[in-house]
Amino acid sequence: MRTWNLTANDPGAYTIAADPRCGPTDYTNDHIWELSLTGGEPAALSITTTYGLRARNLRLFPRFVEGDTPISDPDRFVEPPRVQCFYPNYLALSCTPYTGIEVGIEYWVPESQAIAGRVQIKNSRLSVRQLRFEWGAILSTTPEKNRMSPQEMEAVTVLCGQAGNLSPVLFMTGGPQFSFGPFPSLAIDIEIPPGGERQFTWVMVSLESHQESFAAARSIAARPWEKEVAYLEVLNAGLVEIETGDADWDAAFALAQKSAYGLLVGPTDRLPHASFVSSRQPDHGYSPSGDGSDHSHLWNGQTPLETDFLVGQMLPAAPQIAADLLANFLSTQKQSGFIDWRPGLAGQLGGVMATPILAHLAWKVYQVTEDRRFLEVAHPKLLKALQAWFDSAQDRDGDGIPEWAHLMQSGLDEHPIFSLWQEWSQGADISQSESPALCALLYNEIQTLIKMARLLERTGSIASLQSLADNLHSAIEASWDEAASMYRVWDRETHLSPSREILAERTGPGEIYLQRAFDEPVRLLISITGIDTTPRQTNLFVHGTGPSGQHLVERITEDQFPWRLRRTCVTSQRVYNSLEFIEIRMIGPNDLVSVEVVDLTQQDYSLFLPLFAGIPSQERADQIIQEALLNPERYWRAFGIPLCPSPTDEGETHPCTNTSILWNSLIGRGLLRYGYRREAAELVSRLMTAVISNLEKHKAFAQSYNVETGAGVGERNSLSGLAPLSLFLETLGVRLISPSKVALEGHNPFPWPVTIHYRGLTILRKKNKTRITFPGGQTTVVKSPDPHTVELDNPR
Repeated sequence: MRTWNLTANDPGAYTIAADPRCGPTDYTNDHIWELSLTGGEPAALSITTTYGLRARNLRLFPRFVEGDTPISDPDRFVEPPRVQCFYPNYLALSCTPYTGIEVGIEYWVPESQAIAGRVQIKNSRLSVRQLRFEWGAILSTTPEKNRMSPQEMEAVTVLCGQAGNLSPVLFMTGGPQFSFGPFPSLAIDIEIPPGGERQFTWVMVSLESHQESFAAARSIAARPWEKEVAYLEVLNAGLVEIETGDADWDAAFALAQKSAYGLLVGPTDRLPHASFVSSRQPDHGYSPSGDGSDHSHLWNGQTPLETDFLVGQMLPAAPQIAADLLANFLSTQKQSGFIDWRPGLAGQLGGVMATPILAHLAWKVYQVTEDRRFLEVAHPKLLKALQAWFDSAQDRDGDGIPEWAHLMQSGLDEHPIFSLWQEWSQGADISQSESPALCALLYNEIQTLIKMARLLERTGSIASLQSLADNLHSAIEASWDEAASMYRVWDRETHLSPSREILAERTGPGEIYLQRAFDEPVRLLISITGIDTTPRQTNLFVHGTGPSGQHLVERITEDQFPWRLRRTCVTSQRVYNSLEFIEIRMIGPNDLVSVEVVDLTQQDYSLFLPLFAGIPSQERADQIIQEALLNPERYWRAFGIPLCPSPTDEGETHPCTNTSILWNSLIGRGLLRYGYRREAAELVSRLMTAVISNLEKHKAFAQSYNVETGAGVGERNSLSGLAPLSLFLETLGVRLISPSKVALEGHNPFPWPVTIHYRGLTILRKKNKTRITFPGGQTTVVKSPDPHTVELDNPR
């Protein structure tokens, strides 16, 4: 595997934590560590945690003393730290603090409550060197308790501390003594002959008592380090190694894979398999309740779109993990076919249907494993789940076009029409509309299920599935907006996409007299803005007539108003051909009431999903791509495709200017589907520029990126902001299946040759030809851009 040489100035993301591939991790008490190559107080090469916010900070770092020259600041080293190897639970680096003193440092997280390290100090000079090596530990919890203290435990000097319910113990081999220096540390005086080497192992364990921590630390220190590292090398040998013409790209793709596996957590007895979290940082991992039910939204379950994106970082290396994540979803299936959107390791459930992309996920797994039995088991469950989308609970108006139940179900945290908690959004009820995005995902699922049915020779369901697909296709095409060159969201009852119109405003309780007739039925959005954050016990009555001419009185009660700080809004359940008056009760005398028509003309990047599903004709797809997607005044921005076209106010700070690599990857596949390979490559390049900038400046992936500046936004090392490895490979026209089988399509659209290494397989993708070298040395060259599957006959 590749040996890296990454400094503090290079891309980096060095969070490590226990790896469930090596053994169970603790979902409720998981200690997560992050390495910093420089900085801090004191300035040092340090690895830190907060124990899930049970401590302000715990820093572990080396300090060297030769003669009268102590040194811990990497900026003063002869050679700065260089990271040479990184896995989800392991880091290795080298540095040279003094001329002729070469130091190798490894960090390893063997389990959730422990971290270990090995330090190798080599004298490359021709004279004896006398050094003092110290391993420092600074624990900050409260002003009264902010130090690690020395203790003798079974005739061994250790450092002990207290952080909430944890009793951390730092143990080191070699007979260390407590150092009376500027900070707590274990110290060893060493003499190294010319060409000689000394080696030490340290372990910190943080359990409930110091005695338990000490016993566990000694046990871990006795484990054979070389054997453990060799196991990690084998475990991570399946990671895809990419060599482009840009070393920063190479590092970003490698760090993305390491970070993706680092998000895996579990298993627990509440799900059949390990799952993942959206971000795994030192402030995370602790559940005060002890069962994980109080974890934040970042840790409370796996969602379908995130699972699909995560699996893209792991295939073809880990198809079993992908299959296990799918099995977690299927374990929640009810007799009706309903599969929960967000099953969690503490038994959490989202309470709404899973985003329809699970059949797509299952097909990805099958394409790697070619395991027919896997599809035989999954297909009937996925078919039943698809059919459940068309029952009355999901298709509320019974027109064969289901609706989202909640915005989060769509995979969007923010939306210009439907976000309840954003003042810049309307806050309309998403269940009162129908979406091209949902229709496109369902259409794609149906096409995938039809492929499975044909493969499994279960053709009985194909006709009914195709009928559903045809209806979805027609609904999407009916929403076409020629002027915008995009599809539109439409009202679930009127099937119209009205624009915003403010009908009336008033201050305080009372009646709003409208006496207004409409050419087409409208749905109302009523918002109330108070002068303080106290929720009101609001009641509201709408008087008008419906589409059939019947008189309507719609009552909206206080439990239907979702107050967020000073504002609430509610969408009418009925649509109106005319309005007489609206009566508002139980609000403050200075509260502002606004009544308007729900605006369904606002755009967002989920409206490009019909491209992903292959719904529009080539001609219409060309119009969408050229007039909307590639238009720099709308979506084609410097660092990716934004959530929605930039607003006229707030500029670069507006959430509409942020982009998700997860969503950009879906849209990029749409570009590829319609022959826009060069444009997909440009999209990858723009995303990678933002990713690399954040890896260099902040040593982390971001949750999203600003499309104007490239600046990271949101949680550090979030899943949705990892480098787009899967989209890169698809754009390159390479699909890895196994070390003896690879699929190729098109030509390399990137400006340099790309070399891919996977389990002994090497693919050199040049501009117009590809050389494939199999693990046994057999070589073949492909020049045609037509789709090819190249397989080695009789692989050993």
